[in-house]
Amino acid sequence: MENNYHFEIVQQAIQYITNNYQRQPNLDEIAESVHLSKFHFQRIFQEWAGVSPKQFLQFITTQHAKKSLSEGRSTLETAYNVGLSGNGRLHDLFIKLEACTPGEFQKRGKGILIRYDVISSPFGNVLIAETTIGICKLAFIEETSNPLVTLQSEYPEANLVQELGNYGTQVMHYFKNWKTPDEQIVLDLKGTPFQLNVWKALLTIPSSQLLAYNDIASLINKPNAQRAVGTAIGKNPIAYLIPCHRVIKQTGHLGNYRWGSNRKTAIIGYENIKLSDKQTAQ
Repeated sequence: MENNYHFEIVQQAIQYITNNYQRQPNLDEIAESVHLSKFHFQRIFQEWAGVSPKQFLQFITTQHAKKSLSEGRSTLETAYNVGLSGNGRLHDLFIKLEACTPGEFQKRGKGILIRYDVISSPFGNVLIAETTIGICKLAFIEETSNPLVTLQSEYPEANLVQELGNYGTQVMHYFKNWKTPDEQIVLDLKGTPFQLNVWKALLTIPSSQLLAYNDIASLINKPNAQRAVGTAIGKNPIAYLIPCHRVIKQTGHLGNYRWGSNRKTAIIGYENIKLSDKQTAQ
């Protein structure tokens, strides 16, 4: 898939830039690090991001991240002042969360039907699995991964069918055109009450803005639970749609990500370019 090829090049370039940030490598050096000519690399990057590598770098600096943190906090503060629920989305409201505890999930019985498939995204291959209620798993995977084995390890008693469900189809279209789906995308989540509260809080973060771990802890009225918040974020089963990539360190450093720190950097930069002037992000 061409999308994946482009993203692999972008990931390698981001890794090189991160490792050599202090000496500010130029375009020739970055292109050489991914074994491409300067012009070929520039063309691939422009096709992926819509802007040049130099313009993209402006959106992933620590300085820009700190600005986004400030804007994110200001947006949430304004929302709360006008009475918007912390569990509501601030812009598009196209994600609906259906939550249950792990025990409740198991009570649904053996043989629960789960449809799954792998789709392409600007950030690599995505495994999507959904029950009759909604999407229960969305994860970035590598080309060599076996999605069936992955799901069998998590849902050993489920009836797994390889086909894209209704919500998975909506996600696929969203990654292609970045337009808000006509219908809400429902998520079927299992987790502890604390985890569910953290994941709900993540849904309040506007596109192209960021929050820190302590901001999320404050949102769920657990200001001293930053470490537990970080653990819950790390266990988020729904990549991208529950935007854990928008939570960074208070210092402005982007930090780790369940699906790779380079992917997190790429997503944050990409969102700033594609979605900062739209009301279509999650």
